[in-house]
Parts: sequence; C-alpha cells; structure tokens
Amino acid sequence: MAEKKSTTKNFILRLDPVMMDAIEAWAADEFRSTNGQIQWILAEALKKAGRMKKAKTKKSDGN
Repeated sequence: MAEKKSTTKNFILRLDPVMMDAIEAWAADEFRSTNGQIQWILAEALKKAGRMKKAKTKKSDGN
C-alpha cells in the first residue's frame, strides 16, 4: 500500500494555560478549531510582516 504524502508538518507547541484558553475562546467565537485558529493567526502575522505572500482571490464577473 502506498503512503500518502502529507502537505503539512506536525510539531509540538507549548502554550501557557492562559494563552491557550484565549485562543480556544477566540476559535469558538469564529467557528474554527483551535488548530485552525492558530494557523490563521500565524498566517496573518506572516502576511503582515511581509514574510508570506497574500493568497490571490477570485474576482466575480457579476453573473
């Protein structure tokens, strides 16, 4: 059986309980998983710092 190639890298992240609680609450407010919220926070910080290109969005043709 062939192995699937992962498109993500896994690692352990240690957060203090207060920070983790804040992230979990924020994620719940935005209907995201905690992991998804952390990924979103990191992506936004990288874009703001100019370290990652912004994703291109499709333009609507009005139909």
